[in-house]
Amino acid sequence: MSELFEAIVNGRAPAAAEAARRALDGGMPALELVQSHMVPAMDEVGRRFECEEYFVPQLLLSARAMKAALALARPLLAAGNAASAGTVAIGTVKGDLHDIGKNIVGAMLEGAGFDVLDLGTDVAPQVFVDAVRDRGATVVGLSALITVTMPAMRATVEALRAAGVRDRVVVMVGGAPVTQRFADEIGADGYSDNAASAVALARRLMAARAAV
Repeated sequence: MSELFEAIVNGRAPAAAEAARRALDGGMPALELVQSHMVPAMDEVGRRFECEEYFVPQLLLSARAMKAALALARPLLAAGNAASAGTVAIGTVKGDLHDIGKNIVGAMLEGAGFDVLDLGTDVAPQVFVDAVRDRGATVVGLSALITVTMPAMRATVEALRAAGVRDRVVVMVGGAPVTQRFADEIGADGYSDNAASAVALARRLMAARAAV
């Protein structure tokens, strides 16, 4: 277990940043740092969450540690034109101000090698459309934490379709009141009930799209 891997899994942000700095200063390529240490660490965090060894507080701490390390690697990745796993536009839909779940999913996706455009909360359908059309999002992640805002998910999928960009992206939905049945009803490509499975879902959907 590498020092960086351990720091991320244990949610120690300062230690993660220091381990990343030392590795980069020692000549480790940024891409190797991410793929060989950070992605496996976040995968392990996801595994522990699914096994109920970790809960939301631990996820938040690990996500913070991962971000601290990634902040050092990201400029080098950009300079080296490292390939992204995809660009995810994620947000809590119109009328909903909850963001903890969205933030965890976004951090997990970032740790898995995706570029994440965090659109925030109370996001109107047009903002998601613009993220696809103008910022190159290949995945749209919609979060709703209260039942009354779930119709905004449907409105967003319809807005993507009306703008002619629905076939450019995969749409993922999640949140406490959301179900697989609802995802199917509104025409989403996938549904996840937790952050760890959201990463696996995004990888699976992107692989399926690439294979077409």
